[in-house]
Amino acid sequence: MAAKSFIVTLKDHVADVDISSVKKSFTQLGGEITHEFSLIKGFTVKVPEAGIDSVKEKHSDAIANIEEDKEVSIKK
Repeated sequence: MAAKSFIVTLKDHVADVDISSVKKSFTQLGGEITHEFSLIKGFTVKVPEAGIDSVKEKHSDAIANIEEDKEVSIKK
């Protein structure tokens, strides 16, 4: 299955060591961190979609949201 890009948003209370643990779980699935945000605790990751649920369950105390990273537009 092809990898997709996802935005991972973490809860405000998450410590840096826990952020590293979440990232490591994604890279162990063959994922690649493609961008890290500076204003919020979060990052984008390119990873096979099949692994998303297992990481979300494992780190449910740290992850606030995971959503597919895709283009958004406003049409009139």
